[in-house]
Amino acid sequence: MRLGALFSGGKDSTYAIYLAKKAGHRIECLISMRPGADDSLLFHYPNSAMTEYLAEAMQTPLVSVPAPGRSKEEEAEALDLAVSEAKKRYRIEGIVHGGIASNFQKQAFEAVCKKHNLKVFAPLWGIDQEKYMHELLDSKFSVMIVGISAMGLEKEWLGRMIDRESLARLSALSRKHGFNLAFEGGEAETLVLDCPLYSKRLSVRKARTHWDGQRGIFEILDAELVHRDV
Repeated sequence: MRLGALFSGGKDSTYAIYLAKKAGHRIECLISMRPGADDSLLFHYPNSAMTEYLAEAMQTPLVSVPAPGRSKEEEAEALDLAVSEAKKRYRIEGIVHGGIASNFQKQAFEAVCKKHNLKVFAPLWGIDQEKYMHELLDSKFSVMIVGISAMGLEKEWLGRMIDRESLARLSALSRKHGFNLAFEGGEAETLVLDCPLYSKRLSVRKARTHWDGQRGIFEILDAELVHRDV
């Protein structure tokens, strides 16, 4: 199918695109929502501006729409506008998203797709989360943690890359503190700096850490796309 992809730059939306392409679908455009605050109910907030770089790295058109509303109804309206624009401009037949276990997100995405007569492709839905995290590394995804909001995750995790060692530590912390290992409940946010979908990798040049003692964001202030040998 000709698909539009709900895309935040995080691991789930990026890996869903990766699986959709492996299944033979064509990604005609990326749909990126830009929420006004970090308490968005539907959308990824930290470093949403980086989707412009990553769309260039994927050589895929980007439909970027602000979502300043704070209520679920306002966010749903913004999503509806974005999907409508994507369908009109790129003649998409369906939407791919990276939802894993959030019924709230799933229902919101399915509702807007039904309204616009679009199919829904959710390749990560119900996936075993520990297996999935290892699959990301096996598939050469370079994933940085850019937001945290869970007991057991401290400031030191902001800006940290997920590798085998850190994944083992995260797995132990998730068992101890009861948070979701794949961060599906908003326990953390991620950014994919490199993966097989990209023609270049994203290099972070300057960043600032925000930490209030319980939650924080790794804000990227300057970044660029570079060849992988740089």
